[in-house]
Amino acid sequence: MIRSLNTASLGIRQFQSSLDVLANNLANLNTVGYKASRADFVESLNSVLRAPTPDTATGSGTSGVSVGNGVATSTIRSNFSQGSVNQTGLATDFSVTGNGYFLVRNTTSGEVFATRSGNFRLDSTGYLVTDGGMRVQGVEDSQKDPNKIGDIRFDKGTLPSTAPTSAAAASITNISVDGAGRLNTLLDDGTQYVRGQVVLQTFSNEQAMVRAGNNLFTNLGAAGAATPATTGAFTSTPNSAVLNGARKANQDGMGRIEQGALELSNVDVSREFSNMITTQRAFQANARMITTSDSIIEELVNLKR
Repeated sequence: MIRSLNTASLGIRQFQSSLDVLANNLANLNTVGYKASRADFVESLNSVLRAPTPDTATGSGTSGVSVGNGVATSTIRSNFSQGSVNQTGLATDFSVTGNGYFLVRNTTSGEVFATRSGNFRLDSTGYLVTDGGMRVQGVEDSQKDPNKIGDIRFDKGTLPSTAPTSAAAASITNISVDGAGRLNTLLDDGTQYVRGQVVLQTFSNEQAMVRAGNNLFTNLGAAGAATPATTGAFTSTPNSAVLNGARKANQDGMGRIEQGALELSNVDVSREFSNMITTQRAFQANARMITTSDSIIEELVNLKR
């Protein structure tokens, strides 16, 4: 009887974890770029009461006897499917339709993070950054070195060699970002050129990425970051394998970048509430098992009276 109490108690703890996951999904229903999670369960280790015996030439063996010890949480798995895209009209909002993650760098530690949340902003020096101040990565100066990855900045940068002399004193009229992530710059003297380019990265094992909060993912090396299509296609300073393996958007199977739009959370409310009901019923069933086991133990104790 004690075994049934322990088994039911373990079940309650696991289903509580599942409810925690569901609550987190619903709490992030309106979080930009959020990816929903789910709890997967496995059978807990069985207790073998009698080991099976093999068959022989003259007789059949006996069956084994084992009793389960309940359920355990196998993993908390993320759903990386595409969320719907919402038009915002803000020039510093970006979404990815298809494969790929934006890469952002902590300028203090140098650590690189991946994110699908493109609600960026410009800081006081013109760098494209997250709300937490991490700088978006890409080809930092297409005219100077198209293979050098660094911090994306919305300024004039290096002018093309074909630019007229008037371009040196000209001011920026507009910077637009196309589907490939190129920063197309227009000056007030009519000069047009590509200033830089936002890049994306893919991972062969997305489930290995670890949520770091603020819509960021870390543990990118273990997640199997893509390697360069051609050795040395990109270089980064400081050197980073994740950045060097990045890809240009809208080519080679990478997603398309859209300016003035954001990818919303991929949480399905109807599915989450359906899962909540089934998890609640499982929680209640385990609680009922504890009550039943307690009643039987009480009867056993009262037999002596």
